[in-house]
Amino acid sequence: MKQDTYLKACAFFIFILFTVAGYSQNTINNYKYVIVPERFNFLREDNQYGLNTTTKLLLEQKGFEIFMGNEKLPQALAANRCNALMADVVQKKGLFVTNLTLLLKDCQGNIIFKSKEGKSREKEYPVAYDLALRDAFTTLNDVAYKYDSTMAIQQQQPAATPAAPSPAPAPVMAPVTEITGTLYAQATPNGYQLIDTTPKKVLMLLKTSVQDYFIAEAGASNGIAFKKDGEWFFEYYKDNKLVSKKLDIKF
Repeated sequence: MKQDTYLKACAFFIFILFTVAGYSQNTINNYKYVIVPERFNFLREDNQYGLNTTTKLLLEQKGFEIFMGNEKLPQALAANRCNALMADVVQKKGLFVTNLTLLLKDCQGNIIFKSKEGKSREKEYPVAYDLALRDAFTTLNDVAYKYDSTMAIQQQQPAATPAAPSPAPAPVMAPVTEITGTLYAQATPNGYQLIDTTPKKVLMLLKTSVQDYFIAEAGASNGIAFKKDGEWFFEYYKDNKLVSKKLDIKF
């Protein structure tokens, strides 16, 4: 009887050991792709405050290949989304502080990576959310990442999951156009406002923690403004198309 109990205990221990070992091998290095949704659950609008495009940018800087939720996926990924991680950002309500946490989940909802709570005490929402997100990403920056195709996860789609709908058409890149006339930058507490010669306010630029990278607000057209190869650009989405406009700014 004692020997039988001992053998059962050993078998159970071995089972647990292999289970834990298998789980521990499922790391971010198993994944080449990450899908970023157009809207996180705590937001009211798609890409509000530029959080979704900022998440895409920071994950690309880490080395992942990123697709937004409305983009056309490559054939291998469209056939099995379990080959990609899903990015999520969650908010914890706080008094006078913005708290955001980055999650990377597999296709079954298991959390493969969880960042620390990124925090910001800025009062302006666009700046506070941007700084809190970047603070959360510092945890991911401390983790070594290199895609290992030999360890790639080849999972089956969960049986209970209905067939995924056909992906939406990929956003078509609009040709770069230029906002006519010189815009003059006037300093504000959180960045700059750009005015034309009328004078009329054309754009609001809100600072981020990245040099020459701003959250841009222009009425209904909100996006990002950045400097590339010595020139300034304003980019935003309109009717599922990425619009890129060149700016002539005098600081």
